[in-house]
Amino acid sequence: MSLPQPQLSHPRTVPATTTGSPDASQNTPTPTPQNVTKPPQQDHNGDRAPDRQRPGAGRPRIPQRIRARPARRQATPGSLARPARGRCRPSWKRHKKHPAGAGGVDDTVEPPVRPPLPGTEPTGLRRLLRHFEPLSQIARAARFYPARLAVIVFAAIIMVVTLLLSLPIATESGKQADFLDALFTATSAACVTGLSTVDTATYWSAFGHVVIILAAAVGGLGVMTLASLLSLAVSRHVGLTQRMLAASENQSRLGEVGRLLRAVIYTATGCELLLTLMLLPRFLGHGLDVGHSLWYAAFMALSIFNNAGFVIMPEGLGAYATDWWIGLPIILGTFMGAVGFPVILDIMGRRRRPRTWSLHTKLTLTTYLALTGASTLAIATFEWNNPLTYGALPTGGKIMTALINGVNARSSGLSTIPPEHMHEATWFLQDALMFVGGGSASTAGGIKVSTFAVLLLAILAEARGDQDIEAFGRRITPSTVRLSVAVAFIGASVIGFATLLLLQMTNLSLDRILFEVISAFATVGLSTGITPTLPASAKYVIVALMFVGRVGTMTAASALALRERRRVIRMPEASPMIG
Repeated sequence: MSLPQPQLSHPRTVPATTTGSPDASQNTPTPTPQNVTKPPQQDHNGDRAPDRQRPGAGRPRIPQRIRARPARRQATPGSLARPARGRCRPSWKRHKKHPAGAGGVDDTVEPPVRPPLPGTEPTGLRRLLRHFEPLSQIARAARFYPARLAVIVFAAIIMVVTLLLSLPIATESGKQADFLDALFTATSAACVTGLSTVDTATYWSAFGHVVIILAAAVGGLGVMTLASLLSLAVSRHVGLTQRMLAASENQSRLGEVGRLLRAVIYTATGCELLLTLMLLPRFLGHGLDVGHSLWYAAFMALSIFNNAGFVIMPEGLGAYATDWWIGLPIILGTFMGAVGFPVILDIMGRRRRPRTWSLHTKLTLTTYLALTGASTLAIATFEWNNPLTYGALPTGGKIMTALINGVNARSSGLSTIPPEHMHEATWFLQDALMFVGGGSASTAGGIKVSTFAVLLLAILAEARGDQDIEAFGRRITPSTVRLSVAVAFIGASVIGFATLLLLQMTNLSLDRILFEVISAFATVGLSTGITPTLPASAKYVIVALMFVGRVGTMTAASALALRERRRVIRMPEASPMIG
């Protein structure tokens, strides 16, 4: 197909120059758009200037619009059979045809699949595993549905433990335990709370004690692992630059699930073994045989590190109120389990360079230690002269008990004095401490100390008039502040709703109900002694609180972070009146 010819409004004709022949004008061709040329230049004297050969001389002048348009391919019979290459389908769908190999055989034809050798056919179990692919399904759920995975895992653990505790062999009397008692204890163990409707030391047998402590160990281990996986799922939605900055700051290998699981297991096993070695000599010194001493030491080590709050000694911890060899492992083990796995890993990896610790580690340690010191002094001041708690103890026993109460109200629930005999002011202070909880990705509950620290820093920045919220040379993003406010509000709403339900179901006072509700939601395990006396409906509410308190806060936080929306159009700003 030829180019369309331009229509020239003023065609230029070449004058017939008569240099020698009078008939030269007759041989002059008719001017057409193809052979129209520019007349020769004239000099100032009227003589003809010499011709200058220019690029493109002799070709027609075509407008720019027509010259820039690409020429269309003329339709041919062959082109109608197949579409033009590169226009009807993308390049990744073009298949290159390989020529036939030697002998006329096409090399692209796959060879026939050989049948399996005799004895190597997949069995029914192998086919079942290939069909379900549990490892791939778990990895997919951890990546795309982390909140759903946390709920399913903890629900499955609770159901299995409930069935095991319902067996007659699980009780000391040999009779089948009540379903509600088994469910309550299983939920308390899997969610590492410590509340119980029966006496753990005398009601359950040795088999029941083994089931309870294994459930607490698995629950505590699963909490740290799943919380870290949820944090990774949230971090995948951060921009590339921020991800690089976070990686350079943290310098931890949290990107691979296998290494994460191994690091959690090694850390938990090492801490529990260390606590067992610290407690074993003291139990031997109290006149117990080697078997009971080793069993008590191992059980208490697992209970302390996982902040489970269960005690299997018949005399309880009250007999060790002045024993520093028992109290000191409780304080240290509670601290290690409550600060969280990321903090422990960061400290171990950079123990010689504290300045290079991550912002999360610095915030967690600073806030946790500050709250521990302030609560220890406050509780000691309130209970120093109480004859039912601190009054009968010597000075050393009062100091150790105050330190234990400074850390147990945050997560562990282990106490050497009965909490039901404390003053109401102490209860209110412990309510606030239990609501804050421990570190993120730890065995502790509550809204977490990092959330409390971010809220406190936001209040201080607003009071000082600062535009940015800064801590340890880092600027905290507004999305983190919004997430902290949401988590705190969700926790307070759950506690308020459960408190209203229990007040309607029972005739107990508000201070005891609020203490029990916050202890269940924060998975602490402290009680004013009303748990066994609650009606069945109220016990189910406590079970739901323990479950929601263990998986609810991190599930809500990850769900809010994963549902981040990016809008192209933003509404105009407005500032309503606050306060």
